[in-house]
Amino acid sequence: MLKNILITGCSSGLGLALTNYYLQKGFKVYGISRNKPDIKNENFIHKSFNLSNISKIKEELSAFILDIKEINTVFLNAGMLGKIKILSELSIEELNEVYALNVYANKELLDILMNIKVENIILISSGASKNGYKGWGSYSLSKAGVNMLVNLYANEMLNSKILAVAPGVIKTPMTDYIRFELDSNIFPSAKKLNEGLIQTPQETAIKLDNLINKIDEFKSGTYVDIREI
Repeated sequence: MLKNILITGCSSGLGLALTNYYLQKGFKVYGISRNKPDIKNENFIHKSFNLSNISKIKEELSAFILDIKEINTVFLNAGMLGKIKILSELSIEELNEVYALNVYANKELLDILMNIKVENIILISSGASKNGYKGWGSYSLSKAGVNMLVNLYANEMLNSKILAVAPGVIKTPMTDYIRFELDSNIFPSAKKLNEGLIQTPQETAIKLDNLINKIDEFKSGTYVDIREI
């Protein structure tokens, strides 16, 4: 029997790398994203949906997810960075847009997942959830929210192992923007990212799978930085 994987944000970046990685391993992958990636594999089942549409998540995605019935691992990967600018210039509307996708969309998905058997649930967090880099207000607040969301749901989803995982810096258009287009004199995080380790999405997918293989070492509800294990 094929193992089932569910991945959100599967059309690009880490989500796409995870999708291809598990398909190559012979898993059945269920993907959710706005756009369907160009993958021709009978074991890839895709649902087109914009997760920013929070109020429609349960209505539009419940049947798709509940029909899976049993899932080995869920990667709640979809998210957004938001605008890099100082807090005093960030509007509440801008903060809410990022928080809604990064936190509330995952809350709605977790509510659906409570109704089926799921072994492992990984929510993609970030070191920015612990470090308040200048300019990262929207993202940092939302990823701190992800960490607490995981902590709270671990007390309710007792039959699943649920973790908030910081995957490290991944080479994507988002990180390229931070590294190459921001003024590092105003936003020092741009220089910090350039000086640190930059991983490809494919390398990160392998590291996340390695984490899954030793997931029993971690307490459900906790934050894990894969650079430290």
